[in-house]
Amino acid sequence: MAEVVVRDETMAGRAIEEWVLPDLPARISARDLVRLRVREEVARFNAAPARHDSFRGLVRPADPARTRLDWEAQADAACAGFARNAFVMIAGDRQIEDLDEVIDLERAHAVAFIRLTPLVGG
Repeated sequence: MAEVVVRDETMAGRAIEEWVLPDLPARISARDLVRLRVREEVARFNAAPARHDSFRGLVRPADPARTRLDWEAQADAACAGFARNAFVMIAGDRQIEDLDEVIDLERAHAVAFIRLTPLVGG
């Protein structure tokens, strides 16, 4: 079993937030890692009702007034966001190009998620 530090970063490389996902297999697909990450952040969100106005997850809920989020819907939205370049993933020292790529967590102990800002008009 392995663990990975999940880190949200700015495009300049500044860490915004990070936490550890423990007890993962040594090798995991990028898709499974995204889904596990989203499941964890939704569980945290659903467990802390006082924070419902400030969800800072990988994706933004379609209805921010909801009191509980469905992690599977959020995970699907995150995977769709990756496909349309809403964010990039950096595992160790390489960018993940495809959600089917396998990440070796024994080599890449941290995975950075960087949200990209869409250009105006594009």
